[in-house]
Amino acid sequence: MKVIAFNGSPRKKGNTYHAIEIVAQELEAKGIEVEIVSIGKKEIRGCIACNWCMKHEKDRCVFDNDPVNDWISKMKKADGIILGSPVYFAGINGSMKSFLDRAGYVLSRRPGALRYKVGAAVIAVRRSGGIAALDELNHYLNYFEMLVPAANYWNVIHGRRAGEALQDEEGKQIMRILGRNMAWLMQLLQYGEGKIEKPDLENKIATSFIR
Repeated sequence: MKVIAFNGSPRKKGNTYHAIEIVAQELEAKGIEVEIVSIGKKEIRGCIACNWCMKHEKDRCVFDNDPVNDWISKMKKADGIILGSPVYFAGINGSMKSFLDRAGYVLSRRPGALRYKVGAAVIAVRRSGGIAALDELNHYLNYFEMLVPAANYWNVIHGRRAGEALQDEEGKQIMRILGRNMAWLMQLLQYGEGKIEKPDLENKIATSFIR
C-alpha cells in the first residue's frame, strides 16, 4: 500500500513537513510506503472554471505547464492521501488551495475517483487559525467520500521557526496517533476487500437554491 502526502509549505523541511513526517513514520512502521511531495514553492495557478476537464474527460486540467496533472495521477493511484499546510490568515496557503481546487474539480468529474481511500489532513501553525485551516482541508476529503481517521485531538501542531514543532509534545503525540490510526484503517480496508460489499455509488444530485 502507498500513501501520497502533499506538503503545502514553501519551507520544504519546515513544521508542516515535520508533522507529515511523524505521521509517515507510523505508516512506514506498518509497511506502508509514503511519498512526500513538496508543492509550496511551485507556481500553481488557480482554477479558472473553463470546464475543459469536463468537456474532454481526460482526468487532466487544461494547464499542463505545472505538476498538477502529475499529482492528480498520484492521488488516483494511492491508497491513502495526506494533505498538509501551514496557516495563512487562518486558512491554507495559496499554492495548496490552487492545487486542491484544480485537482478537486478534475476528480469531481469522475464519480468515485477517491472514494474510500483513506485521507488525513495536518496543519502547522504559529498560534491561532489552525482549526479553521484544518477544516478547510477536510472539506476536500469529505467531498470525495474518503475515510478520515482521527487522533486524540485536532490534527494541529505548533511552531514558528522550522523545527520548533518538534518541541510540541502534544502535537507530536497527535501526529503519532493519527499515523497509527491511518495505518490501521488502511489495513482493515485491505483485509476486508472483497469480503464486505461496498455501498452502491449514487450519482451526484446537484441543485441550486434558486430553483
